[in-house]
Amino acid sequence: KIPPYEGKPVTMRQAMTHTAGFEEQLKDLIGTNRAGVPPYDELLKQWVPKRIFAPGTTPAYSNYATSLAGYVVERVSGQPFDSYVEQHIFAPLRMTRSSTRQPLPDALKPLMATGYRKASGETVEFEIVGPAPAGSMSSTGSDMARFMIAHLNGGELDGARILKPETVRVMHTSIKKYVPPLDGMALGFFETDINGREVIAHLGDTGAFHTSLHLFLNDGVGLYASFNSSGEQGAVNGVRISLFEQFADRYFPQKPDARRVPKEEAKKHAQMMAGNWIPSRRADSTFLNITQLIGQTEVSVGKDGELILPAGLSLSAAPAKWVEVEPFVWHDLNSDQRAAAVVENGEIKRFSLSILSAFTVFERPPSYKNSAVLVPLLLLSIGILLLTALFWPVRWAIRRYHGATFALTGRDLLGYRLSRFAALSILLILVGWAVLISMMFGDLENLGGALDPFLIILQVLSFVVLFGDLAVFCWYLWQVWTRKRRWTAKVWSVALVLAAAVVVWMGLAFHLLSIGTNY
Repeated sequence: KIPPYEGKPVTMRQAMTHTAGFEEQLKDLIGTNRAGVPPYDELLKQWVPKRIFAPGTTPAYSNYATSLAGYVVERVSGQPFDSYVEQHIFAPLRMTRSSTRQPLPDALKPLMATGYRKASGETVEFEIVGPAPAGSMSSTGSDMARFMIAHLNGGELDGARILKPETVRVMHTSIKKYVPPLDGMALGFFETDINGREVIAHLGDTGAFHTSLHLFLNDGVGLYASFNSSGEQGAVNGVRISLFEQFADRYFPQKPDARRVPKEEAKKHAQMMAGNWIPSRRADSTFLNITQLIGQTEVSVGKDGELILPAGLSLSAAPAKWVEVEPFVWHDLNSDQRAAAVVENGEIKRFSLSILSAFTVFERPPSYKNSAVLVPLLLLSIGILLLTALFWPVRWAIRRYHGATFALTGRDLLGYRLSRFAALSILLILVGWAVLISMMFGDLENLGGALDPFLIILQVLSFVVLFGDLAVFCWYLWQVWTRKRRWTAKVWSVALVLAAAVVVWMGLAFHLLSIGTNY
């Protein structure tokens, strides 16, 4: 059962256009061991991601929603999803070397390509996709060509029909743009219009394999590419986008857009874009929301008033150089990428890029979660805690070396020691979270339940340590200020309370202070 959002259910159209409003789900997304990844129908029922947007209002790509759509097919047809696809798509189109089964049927195993994280690294075992209908298909270039031709030919190939022409037309053209004039999402496909041509597409990624499919609807042309490695620092993302753009520029050229917004107006618009943004595709109610603290998208303005977007945002191979070609629409001079913003009442509400706009838009973070303010505060707090923890043994060693005695005794000494231990324990909790999240994202192929015990232990310790140490610092501050202590000790006691309060605030705002293994 999918809980309604303000009384509104999820619809199939929202699932197929990624506008159901679900937050991101990563647990059991992909693995290399069938036993370690539950069947997709079980995965759907383990945890329903929170719906963080009103349905139909905001594109946010969701593997969960796509998997849900596949489950609906299974329930309505009365057939397992894999069997339904084999009977209604693969067999009619004679796609004899394609399968959505995991692991592959024995007959296809010898044909499987070898995958790598990067070509110079270790091989990756056959990957099991958790929300299976969202990405479990293995195929060949020739089989995919037959699938593409069927779509370009109104749902028919060699006398076999998989879709009615009117169904194909609806799938290809039912498009709503959430950041006009950028590309929108169709049913299952998304727009990648280029050089005045109507193009629909879909991309796909596992840990090792990275694929792109583009259909030039009015030209009878399809482009398909699949890579078996991410390359250095994910370079394959730029390569496959550049391949599509250069293919279009070679066979369907168009003169560059020579329009320009006046310089002063362009500078003003770039300044309106400046600041921090968060993507609509994100984890919002789980501890993985912490990635929205350390990974916010920062937009800035260059010395000549030009718009500057983060280098990796456009997914293009070449560095971007943005020029405004019409109000709040920018074009990259080094690629075919565009950026655009939605303006309401003189304020930019969201923006996106043409390669992302169908399934991800960027919005301003709430002020209490803006990393432009919070990251400096957090770094300052960590610095205060780190100095406190480090000077504790250093001062002890200096006194021991000189044979000096410590001036504090009794409750004063206890408060001093407890405050130093509290600073150290908060730092250890932060290190624990950093290590856990690094382990998770360092092994996405097996992001399952193996780390659940460590997660629960860390969550419980976070509650005890962060709130307990804040109380310790408050007691220490009261003790220092009500007794005859140096002004430096008084100032530092205030700094410790504020530092702990900042860390607690981060824990609450980004859900580190929560208990649960769903994410």
